[in-house]
Amino acid sequence: MPDPNPAALDFLLTRRSRPAKTLGLPVPDRDALVPLLTAALRSPDHGKLEPWRLIVLERPALVRLAEMVPTCPAAAGRPPEELAKQVSQYAMAHLAVAVVAVPRPSGKIPQIEQTLSAGAVCLQLLNAALAAGWGANWLSGWASHDREFVTLGLGLAPEEWVAGLVHIGTETAAPPERPRPDLDVAVSWMAT
Repeated sequence: MPDPNPAALDFLLTRRSRPAKTLGLPVPDRDALVPLLTAALRSPDHGKLEPWRLIVLERPALVRLAEMVPTCPAAAGRPPEELAKQVSQYAMAHLAVAVVAVPRPSGKIPQIEQTLSAGAVCLQLLNAALAAGWGANWLSGWASHDREFVTLGLGLAPEEWVAGLVHIGTETAAPPERPRPDLDVAVSWMAT
């Protein structure tokens, strides 16, 4: 017979990301962030490859990245409102964690499973932050997929890429509930 954890299940059934633009101060300090990062790294990891790493982006780093956005190659030709939105993702943030996918050579573990593991780290960090009482949001954005931006701004190696930016802070406004997937549409059952 399983040993249920109703509080954990209730949390998962009611969890809700908080829009990054609504996250303010205070943000978790390093002592408060360590358990969240620890929880994130307990994600599924086939073959124990650790195909990811984390970069904690504090306010000065986020301001520097905001200043880099307009100069990255992916900014060329974008409408002003798209550029402004991407700049503000960094400029308005107080704390974010970049989850970096680090593909490892493996004859047993395909790249797609390593990619999914990096995604699991993003979700685990997001849920850990929410469970700890912080507001949190998992974003990316076109700048985080620009090779020059991530190389110069985050120090990523050529084979590395950003799986997500998890913004963490104090919720300043409660988001409205949003429609959720229809279980009857999203799930099929196969007995044989």
